Amino acid sequence: MPASPASFHLPLTTQPPPSRRRRQLLGAAGAVAGLSLLRTGLAKNPPGWDLIVVGGGTAGIPTGLFASRRARVLILEKGPILGGTLDRSTGQVAAAGTVFQAEKGIEDSPQAHFDDIMRINGGTSDPALTRLFVTHAGPTLNWLAGLGYAVEAEHPVTGEGHEHYRTARYQWSARGGWPIYEAMAPLVNTAVDTGRLDVMLNTSAVELIIDGSGAVAGVVAESADGRRQDLRSSRVVLASGGCASNPTLFRELHDVPLYCQIAHPNSQGVGITLGQAAGGYVRGGEHYASLVGAVLAHDRHPAPMTAYSSLNATRRQPWELLVNTDGERFVQEDHPSIDHIEHAVAAQEDHRHFVIFDAEILAQAPPLLEGWSADKIIASCGEHPMFHEAESLGALGGAAGIDPDGLIGSVERYNDARQSGRPDPFARGHRPLPIVKPPYYAIEMRGWTVISFAGIAVDDQLRVVTGEQRPIPNLYAVGEVIGAGATSGAAYTNGMLVTPALTFGRLLGERILTFGA
Repeated sequence: MPASPASFHLPLTTQPPPSRRRRQLLGAAGAVAGLSLLRTGLAKNPPGWDLIVVGGGTAGIPTGLFASRRARVLILEKGPILGGTLDRSTGQVAAAGTVFQAEKGIEDSPQAHFDDIMRINGGTSDPALTRLFVTHAGPTLNWLAGLGYAVEAEHPVTGEGHEHYRTARYQWSARGGWPIYEAMAPLVNTAVDTGRLDVMLNTSAVELIIDGSGAVAGVVAESADGRRQDLRSSRVVLASGGCASNPTLFRELHDVPLYCQIAHPNSQGVGITLGQAAGGYVRGGEHYASLVGAVLAHDRHPAPMTAYSSLNATRRQPWELLVNTDGERFVQEDHPSIDHIEHAVAAQEDHRHFVIFDAEILAQAPPLLEGWSADKIIASCGEHPMFHEAESLGALGGAAGIDPDGLIGSVERYNDARQSGRPDPFARGHRPLPIVKPPYYAIEMRGWTVISFAGIAVDDQLRVVTGEQRPIPNLYAVGEVIGAGATSGAAYTNGMLVTPALTFGRLLGERILTFGA
């Protein structure tokens, strides 16, 4: 699963290049005209379906595909194309017992995968859902591989941007998440051609239809031009993603502001609110974990990201210091666990953290910000609100909003311990240079996320449940709408968002959902 630019891309400014296939479902004008649908997305004479899937992304597509083998299915997609966040995710996936492992002679098991997940997240993910996932994740990736999905030649690996697994079971495509969609797209086209699957693009689900017994009986759909229509179905699956582009809902569910605007714009939490309206409840917000190193465009949240540093010692050893607004260091900068650093950042006020360095470090250290030169950092000081330069540490603190006395004391203690050969107060080992040569620099960073840890609660049959754990008849949920915390726990556990979405979608459509003759 994605967690840093090692796990996630920044939002793309253009869509992935369309394929030459006649019905690749990549655009409203051409694709919808090729289907038995109106360009607005609403059906002329809605026939009623055995299943309506709300959301045509990572979880919704496999749900619809596998269910359409046995039933009449409709996928509602708010956007103009299918694929959801696969257009910007690096699509990192993890599973045991895959063909990718077999090619490298790697022995693995679902139990070993389960144990590793629980070790990394401290046992905070839902045990039943995690067990369900690891049991079926391998066959799901093997299914994708059979459709032509390929990964980097050196994969699988144990990890990259986050805590490593003990066994190599983690992989992704060189082209990010989009090849996952490309592998499934021909099946979507075939299902549409055979009349087993309908797709309505540019169409939102705005309400669930509840019958007199309290069972879900369909959805109220709204087209892009505001027209509404009742669409009947004996079952509904919520697969519409999280709420990480809805600052109000995100804060309500996580008790943390949404500092950075980077998630898919349709991640508005529609499925979460639909599930709540039907009697479901939200869980997982307490598992929120912050990524680190985001340089935001401004301090009016949420803000776009200007630059990024992983602050991950396994990828780049630190030359700089990390301090908070009091000017105090709060973490071992070269700690081998990025999870440790992330939780330390999340404990700071407003998730603010500052990288402190001097002219000599700027000149000699490997690039701190990905894609940024030293000259670009210097030029940004005084021009960008998060970059600061001063001839003294006291003046630097005043300019950056850091307590000057605290900053001076932290740097002096670091320099003194390094000069005398004493252990660092935070047990830091990598101390290549002191911070003594002006000008001094501070770059303000924030904690951030691209995913929702909170989501609608489901049981081990992926049925949406009430607070009393009673299933709501005919209502299911898969993907980020059930919350990243359900399978990733209170950590960014490798592959534990994209892979569960695919796995649970496939499992729900293939085995869990039942349909009459």
